[in-house]
Amino acid sequence: MLVFKFGGASVRDAAAIQNVASILSLYPGKKLTVVVSAMGKSTNKLEEIVEALETKNHKLFSGLVDELEEFHMDIMAALFPERHFKIYQTIEELFEKLRSRYEAVFSENKSFEYDQVVSLGEVLSSQIVSAYLIDQDFSVQWMDARKLIRTDHSYQEGKVDWKKTEQLVRENMLPSFIDTDILLTQGFVGHTLEGFTTTLGREGSDYTAGILAYCSEAESVTIWKDVPGMLNADPKYFENTKKLEAISFKEAIELSYYGASVIHPKTIQPLQNRNIPLYVKSFLDPKSDGTVIQASSSQDHLIPSYIFKFDQALYSFTPKDFSFIVEENLSVIFGKLSDLNVKINLMQNSALSFSILVDQNKVKRTQLLELFQKEYEVKYNEDLSLVTIRHYDEETINQVTKGKEVLLQQRTRHTARFVLK
Repeated sequence: MLVFKFGGASVRDAAAIQNVASILSLYPGKKLTVVVSAMGKSTNKLEEIVEALETKNHKLFSGLVDELEEFHMDIMAALFPERHFKIYQTIEELFEKLRSRYEAVFSENKSFEYDQVVSLGEVLSSQIVSAYLIDQDFSVQWMDARKLIRTDHSYQEGKVDWKKTEQLVRENMLPSFIDTDILLTQGFVGHTLEGFTTTLGREGSDYTAGILAYCSEAESVTIWKDVPGMLNADPKYFENTKKLEAISFKEAIELSYYGASVIHPKTIQPLQNRNIPLYVKSFLDPKSDGTVIQASSSQDHLIPSYIFKFDQALYSFTPKDFSFIVEENLSVIFGKLSDLNVKINLMQNSALSFSILVDQNKVKRTQLLELFQKEYEVKYNEDLSLVTIRHYDEETINQVTKGKEVLLQQRTRHTARFVLK
C-alpha cells in the first residue's frame, strides 16, 4: 500500500483536482491511502472565521462563510455540472453546521474552538475530491481521519496516541482495502477520546501521511508538490537551485529543524522508525523521479543546502552587575522567555552576554524589554536575516555573505549559520 499526500496547492481548483485524478490513474491496481489538505487558502479563511466568532462580529462572520462556500461551490460547479449530485447536499449541510456555530457559546479554550472550525477545510476538500474520483469511476472510499488518529487534548498541536491510533487504523481502515483501491482521508486532523476534533499543528497534513504510513506499515509515502523535489534552496530567494536526488532521514530532519519548508518536521520520525521511504514529487510532472528520503546518507554531502529566515531580531542580554553568564542566569532567562512563548532560532553566549535570534514579528519587543530591564541590559538589532548552510565550503559562505555585515556566526563540521544585516 502507498500513501499519497496532496497539499492545498494541488487541490486549489477544479483543474488541480482533475490533475489529481490523472496522477492516481498512473497507479492502476495499487492500494492507495490518499491524504488531502484544505483547498487553496481555505485554512486562512477559516482562521479569520474563528476570529469573527470570538468577537461576535456577525457581519464579518457571515461574509467570510459566504465567501468560503462560494469558493467551494464554484469548484464543484466545474467538476459536477449537474446539481443532482449528492455532494452538493453534503457540502451545504457542512456550511449550515458552520453557520450554526455563531449561536453557540464560544469556548473559553480558543484552541478548542479553532480545531472544531478550522478542521472543516480538510473535511470539505476530502468530500469533494472523493466525490469527483467516484464520478470518474475510481474505486474510492471516504475515510474520516477524526475517527482514525487519536490524540491528547492539546488543541492546535495534538500529541498522537500511537498505540491507539495504530489499533484504529488496523481495525477501521485497512480492512476497507478488501473492497476498495483508494481510501481518501483528511490531513491535519485527529480526535480525542471523547470524539472532539483536534488538529496536528499548521501544515500538519504531511504528518498525517507519516502517521498513517507508520500505522499501516506502508510501502512508501509520496508528497506531491509544485516543485520537482527537495531543492537545495527556496527558489523565491535563491537563483540556480539544484534538486537533491536522495537524502537520508537524518539529513531531512536536520533541514526541517533549521527551517526548510518542504517537509513538516514531525513527518520524518515515524517513517524512519519503520524505514519507510518518503518521495517528494511534482504534481506538475508526476512521471519525474523527484527526491527520495531514506536511510542511506551516502549522498547527503553532495550538494550544499541553503535555508533562509528573514525578519529576524537579535537580542543580547548582559547582567547589570557584570556577573558571568552561568547556568543560574540562563535558567532565569529561559524561564522568562518561556513565559513569553518565545521560540529561539539561534543562541550563543559569552562570559558576559547571552544572545538569541527570534522571528521579529512573533516577539513583542516592549514586553520583552520590560521583563528583563531590571537585571539585564538588553540590546537588540532588527530586520536581520539568518542563513543556514548544510555541507558548506568557503565558496558557498562567501557567496551568501558577500556585501553583508555578519553579526554572529556559528560553524560545526556540517553546518554554518550566519546572522546578516
